[in-house]
Amino acid sequence: MRYYALTDTGVARKENQDYVYASGDSVGILPNIFIVADGMGGHNAGDYASRRAVSIALDEIENSDESKPVAILDKAIKKANEVLYREAASDPAKQGMGTTFVAATISDKKLYVANVGDSRLYIADNTTICQITRDHSLVQEMIRSGRMGTFDPRRHPKRNAITRAIGVEPDVNIDFFEVSNNNFEQFVLCSDGLTNMIDDNELFAQLTGNDEAKTKANVLVSMANRKGGLDNISVIVVEPFDE
Repeated sequence: MRYYALTDTGVARKENQDYVYASGDSVGILPNIFIVADGMGGHNAGDYASRRAVSIALDEIENSDESKPVAILDKAIKKANEVLYREAASDPAKQGMGTTFVAATISDKKLYVANVGDSRLYIADNTTICQITRDHSLVQEMIRSGRMGTFDPRRHPKRNAITRAIGVEPDVNIDFFEVSNNNFEQFVLCSDGLTNMIDDNELFAQLTGNDEAKTKANVLVSMANRKGGLDNISVIVVEPFDE
């Protein structure tokens, strides 16, 4: 397994509210785990929310008594939501904080994915790229309902408005996906700071070829910054089947 995680403040922002975690080694009974969290909130609350959510989830995964990846991820993310919601309610400085959360693990020849918000996971091979997660965002809801019209979703004034996040409600609804490992050669987790700046075709073009995961991640972040870097940019490139 080869992988590389990278997060960057971008050009326009002064602080980085994204947080990434990548481990090819086991955490609890999960043989590997990859996470991207994109925080939101005033001052340092967004930075705190993303880091705190990942920390809580990893602790829950490490000590989980569940045996199935989906059940492990479900309890871990719900625990993170519970703690962040309670902290936001009790601390005025953290009021309104929240974070997206996309996590993935390869186990028993399957890719298991959990998602809340608009951070994404893509799978790719040498011929195609496919977004596995479904954005929980106002823009995507407009697209699904046919109300987007001729607007470019990546330029819509409400492109950053999300409809689900960890920490903003007492309960959280999590999407889960399972993908057989014979359907892809690599997968990518990323925040919207990447996908708002480059489209899927541009993303796919950088994933093809023989470059290492580190090079691919660096090129993607550099490309997003060259196009304006309007938000924090996070990406994890994973090539799970390379020795």
